[in-house]
Amino acid sequence: MDDDPLRTRIEQYYATVPLLFSDAEEYGPLRLFVRKEPGAPYYGGPGHAQPVGGAPVGTEDIERVRARQRELGVPQAFEWLAEAAPALRARIEAAGLPVLERPLMTLDQHHAVAPQPLPDGVSVRALAADDPALAAALALPRLAFAEPGTRRSGAGAEELRDVAAELTADGTVKTVRPTLAAGHKTLVAALADDGTPLAVGHYHPAGGTTEIGGIGTLPTARRQGLAAAVTTALVTHARAHGVHTVFLAHADEAVARLYARLGFRPAGTTLLIADQPARS
Repeated sequence: MDDDPLRTRIEQYYATVPLLFSDAEEYGPLRLFVRKEPGAPYYGGPGHAQPVGGAPVGTEDIERVRARQRELGVPQAFEWLAEAAPALRARIEAAGLPVLERPLMTLDQHHAVAPQPLPDGVSVRALAADDPALAAALALPRLAFAEPGTRRSGAGAEELRDVAAELTADGTVKTVRPTLAAGHKTLVAALADDGTPLAVGHYHPAGGTTEIGGIGTLPTARRQGLAAAVTTALVTHARAHGVHTVFLAHADEAVARLYARLGFRPAGTTLLIADQPARS
């Protein structure tokens, strides 16, 4: 996989996007992204754009990064492309940190995606920084990921309003607005006719590449094709704005089958620490 151009683009993407919001601190062969502004903390990982295997990582390198994370008061999080540093997993696990796998899938740049059918009264759009649905759209993933899978379940519009109020009060919504306005992040939502977000997803573009993430459906609105509709809308929007390489990660085989039906194919594996915060 040394000369795999897709892997190279994904590695470059992982090295570039955090720098929109953070500084990179180097610890030998490892790197730690440190947030400049409030937001979900980033992670440590191998120095990017290096040969497969990279420089050898020692226990002391890992401990230096963890010590800095403790000093910053952020989780001891690491994330990296498995194929780029195949020996790192064993070192991280030997340090006592549990590692999870997140398979990646990519969409061939020549593969056409068509808009997906929507239920009556539902529309899909990219949300502007001042969109009235923004707070609820940002709140939706918390409910969706708290109840993983595709089964319809309890959380609905009332719970969504409660979480949206929390994110407004704690400043999260205010923090995200400039990122949307600058085009660093695009948030797409499927909305009911009353403006309630039913499904959402986002992407951060960099250098013609993007990872699609945060795709979730309100538990009471599942099994209507909304995640597929949001995914294809994200792909279409990204391509219209200069993105050629689109990839995503998944943690559930049922979700992977949905992406496969849209044309996504396996493209390596991301490794990360169990329970670390989402990078978005």
